[in-house]
Amino acid sequence: MTSTTPANASETTPLPPTVGGVAGAPDSARAARLVARVAGGADSAPIRMRAPFTGQPIATLPQATDADVRAVFGRARAAQRAWADRSPAERARVLTRLHDLVLDRQDEVLDLVQVEAGKARLDAFDEVSATALVAAYYGKHAAKILAPRRVAGVIPGLTRAGEIRHPKGVVGIISPWNYPLALTAMDVLPALAAGNAVVQKPDNQTALSALWLHELAEEAGLPAGTWQIVLGRGSKIGTALIEESDYLCFTGSTPTGKELAGQVAKRLTSYSLELGGKNPMVVLPDADVAKAATGAVTACFSSAGQLCVSVERIYVHEDIRDEFTRAFVARTAALKLGGALDYQAQMGSLTSEEQLAAVSAHVEDARAKGASVLTGGRPRPDLGPLFYEPTVLSDVTPDMLPFAAETFGPVVSIYGYTDVTDAIDRANDTPFGLNASVWSRNGRAGWEVAARLKAGTVNVNEGYAATFGSVGVPMGGMKDSGVGRRNGAEGLLKYTESQSIALQRGLALRPPRAIPGSLWSRGMTFGLKALRRLPR
Repeated sequence: MTSTTPANASETTPLPPTVGGVAGAPDSARAARLVARVAGGADSAPIRMRAPFTGQPIATLPQATDADVRAVFGRARAAQRAWADRSPAERARVLTRLHDLVLDRQDEVLDLVQVEAGKARLDAFDEVSATALVAAYYGKHAAKILAPRRVAGVIPGLTRAGEIRHPKGVVGIISPWNYPLALTAMDVLPALAAGNAVVQKPDNQTALSALWLHELAEEAGLPAGTWQIVLGRGSKIGTALIEESDYLCFTGSTPTGKELAGQVAKRLTSYSLELGGKNPMVVLPDADVAKAATGAVTACFSSAGQLCVSVERIYVHEDIRDEFTRAFVARTAALKLGGALDYQAQMGSLTSEEQLAAVSAHVEDARAKGASVLTGGRPRPDLGPLFYEPTVLSDVTPDMLPFAAETFGPVVSIYGYTDVTDAIDRANDTPFGLNASVWSRNGRAGWEVAARLKAGTVNVNEGYAATFGSVGVPMGGMKDSGVGRRNGAEGLLKYTESQSIALQRGLALRPPRAIPGSLWSRGMTFGLKALRRLPR
């Protein structure tokens, strides 16, 4: 059974005023200045990107060739040697200065993120805050994390052992369109802090946001050439990126990630991948319904659901299912949609025609097969070409697209359960394992359920932001949601090669000629047993 959403179910705000001479376009001088920072592409056919809010042109972007990319890597290798010679503390100070610049000049990039990605301004600010947090964390902790480490040698007092870290070299980073500022910062800044150079390929749609951060990084003291940005389709320059990178970092779809992993593996170089998700939210029977419903709105519809860690499945205990559903649907229907460059709208638009088509296909497939559309369920061309209402479904069955496939849009399905173990099993019944959310008045109970969910990050009484913003802990996916982690010490050390060095003094680790091997072995056996009892 389906329901029809009233025309006024979601309040609206007007389309953005004229900015820089074109509705929904960035200042033309600023855009030209940023585009000039793109490395390579002078001899190839440029492409024109358009604003999701209006369909109006944003900027014309040069596209690199295979030869361009290889030349950029050559320049990056030359710059990397000098950058790596600087101390970790000196490199970290660049990030600290960058932190201040990002916060002081945030209005510039808030406009860019809104115009390029179609976000509501508060969602764009989430990217600013995430960028500042990452810069502050590695600015404060990178030198300590990278410091040489002493460990116990094989023979105490005679063997001195330690571990030092070397940068990988030149890191290739392929960034997505959905979080152009935050994900650039999360991947690029630790790579730089570790002493690497970076060649980044952001998505064309949101390249200006990455270029803005690139500009500020050089203002903060990053040497020119240490971080370079190239643009182009993966089919054109992907091979060069893979073959030239000493480490590859990719964020995007699971199929593409698997293909890249196979290509990188042939070179025996390292990589990290953050891929897709079908993220669950489990509402326990003791949850505060009002808080859970409010939290679910943010968890499901931030950035119009175009967030790898956003919730697409909600499992609610039957004792509170009706109450939760009423509260959640009411809050969802009340969301304000709009494209003004201010804080009025609570949700913006989708970013591309492909995403609009995918979201529409999921909802229409579910509707045709008997799912109930509790609110939303339709595009809003009256607001702009890519707007789609936040949508809540129920009665979704395994034969429907939204049941198991990632929608990556403002669509969520509600399911009931009676047994917590069953809810956990159903939440885990997916090839993905990126993020999850648990709601309970009892923090300990929520934590225990969280520990049973097969996801790289799990938030208790929050949707995703608690782990997303806690830069000191790693973030990444299990199963088909990825390999490796960003953030925390792990997000820095992955960009380094570990080297162990041991200095042996006095006694050798093989018997002298005068001592029989059997006697040496008995003596070493006694020593090994004694060593086990010593503090290491």
